[in-house]
Amino acid sequence: MEISKTIVGFFLFMVSGYVMAQADNELPARQLSVMELSQGDSVGIPDEFNYALDHMLSNWLLTKIKKTDCDTTLEVPLVSDSIINLRLRRMPYVMEMPFNPYVRSFIDLYTVRRRTQLSYLLGLSDYYFKIFEHALEKAKLPLELKYLPVIESALRPTAYSRAGAAGLWQFMVGTGKMYGLEINSLIDERMDPYKSTNAAVQYLKDLYAIYEDWHLVIAAYNCGPGNVNKAIRRAGGKQDYWTIYPYLPAETRGYVPIFIAANYAMHYANAHNVCKTPIEFPKVADTIVVRQRLHLEQIASVMELPIEQLRIMNPQYRRDIIPGDMRPYSVTLPMNTTGKFIDKLTDIATYKADSLINNRRTEIAIKTPAAGSQNVIYHRVRSGQTLGGIAARYGVSVAKLRSWNNIRGSMIRAGQRLKIYK
Repeated sequence: MEISKTIVGFFLFMVSGYVMAQADNELPARQLSVMELSQGDSVGIPDEFNYALDHMLSNWLLTKIKKTDCDTTLEVPLVSDSIINLRLRRMPYVMEMPFNPYVRSFIDLYTVRRRTQLSYLLGLSDYYFKIFEHALEKAKLPLELKYLPVIESALRPTAYSRAGAAGLWQFMVGTGKMYGLEINSLIDERMDPYKSTNAAVQYLKDLYAIYEDWHLVIAAYNCGPGNVNKAIRRAGGKQDYWTIYPYLPAETRGYVPIFIAANYAMHYANAHNVCKTPIEFPKVADTIVVRQRLHLEQIASVMELPIEQLRIMNPQYRRDIIPGDMRPYSVTLPMNTTGKFIDKLTDIATYKADSLINNRRTEIAIKTPAAGSQNVIYHRVRSGQTLGGIAARYGVSVAKLRSWNNIRGSMIRAGQRLKIYK
């Protein structure tokens, strides 16, 4: 039986973790001129948007940029409103891209004041847009939605907002978990480019099932469906973004205009003398499932890869640890290195294992007793016994059994002698 829009809307409102405060009876943000933008006036520009653009420069990939022929200091061409309006209408998109003073202000922001960042975004898009487009195409959603992470995180997978949202798609913890993302001390899948994209695509589909209007969907993605529903009620029930604009939270008012501007700016960058900065990053990657605990430093050292590159490609591992002994996890590598990884997996797993893996697993709460400090007994493993069963028999934890006997994972063999402190 089909769930009603009202029920779905209420469900998303209750669980959405990204709900901003409602500002009553505020006037629409005024238009920003090119002169104001060039002088650094940030009036009307959402704080989180500025924050993302400012912090994108801390991306390790951008620190590796060598001098290129891409000159962002080229003359800024003067483009009339009529030309921009015509270009917007000619873009091969399903979603409506209207032109108005707010949209023009943010187009000028990208193509005048933030030209360097726009050039970097074009370079980063070579890697990330493949991921976004694949998921959007599979879900039959408009491909232009790939520009949402551009305005959400400036294509930085480790981006954190001041409100606590994280990743390319800026999920809050509650919303991320609702859409199946694992978040704990070792893993934060909000930063996994693949899994967070799949979660975001499903969230967008759910929002479209409620509003059937992509501008309202984008607004709800930013401030939560609860705030959009309140704005619709205050606008007399009219479900049109530009009609409810004055009733939306201040930060969200600029969100759809920025989205339209990002689509335009990246589509017509060349027309504004902004070229793509080449980024030294594997354009093709592959994932390999691992079933043992590994550290990114082990992979980097044995494979002779920069560890920062591995961190960028695997940002979900918060402490560089892949806990493959808990359950299978994937590691993303440059396509041309996967064969070498498979061949050298044993060398990788044993490289500095004591310092990188064993000690890290016991450094917080598990401390091996000094010899002779407690009574010690030995257990001979019999066929069919497990670590969990042995631990329960002696009233100790599995973690301590592993620590006392330098065991990684859960594999034990018949005849093995285990040390147990009592």
